[in-house]
Amino acid sequence: MRGPASAALKIKAGRIIRQAHQGDSIAVNGVCLTVTKLGEGFFTADVVAETLARSNLGKLGPGDMLNLERAMRLGDRMGGHLVSGHIDGVGVISGKKAEDVALVFDISAPVEVTRYLIEKGSVAVDGISLTVVNFNEQSFRVSIIPHTARNTTLGYKGPGDTVNLEADLIGKYIEKFLLNGCPDTGGKKEGISLSFLADQGFL
Repeated sequence: MRGPASAALKIKAGRIIRQAHQGDSIAVNGVCLTVTKLGEGFFTADVVAETLARSNLGKLGPGDMLNLERAMRLGDRMGGHLVSGHIDGVGVISGKKAEDVALVFDISAPVEVTRYLIEKGSVAVDGISLTVVNFNEQSFRVSIIPHTARNTTLGYKGPGDTVNLEADLIGKYIEKFLLNGCPDTGGKKEGISLSFLADQGFL
């Protein structure tokens, strides 16, 4: 259901909603949403204007497949990297090819995502924690194993399809720290530089 600047999703789900409660967070294609209602085999969630603008959820229609994931509990094993479910931008699959058992994807992405990428670093694609094979300012490459292809929507997507992207959370904090500088004893701020690191005994 669509409003002037919002949407309400009704999502068919099985085991993902076992022991779920109203108010819980469930990632839908990598987007963190709040469960507003639980029913027999389904849950509902509201999507606000900011989320519609930042993700591809507004393009969903009845029958579309989704990646669903419950929120991680502190103390659980981490099988990927830290993913908040706060989408940085939408990418477009520009290439897909088989490489032995793997599927390799080239994904065009906005600079809001690529600025945080590093080779062998992490990126979330529709909520799937993946390793960056290589990248440039406009795109990046990832590879998925058969298990991921079978159990997520990514294996069924191809060139032209959109995907929700979330860059590594730690990289964002590091960038903010570097840009804002460090408070010194006089209350002033000094950016991180080689000279600053040397003065602090790191070099």
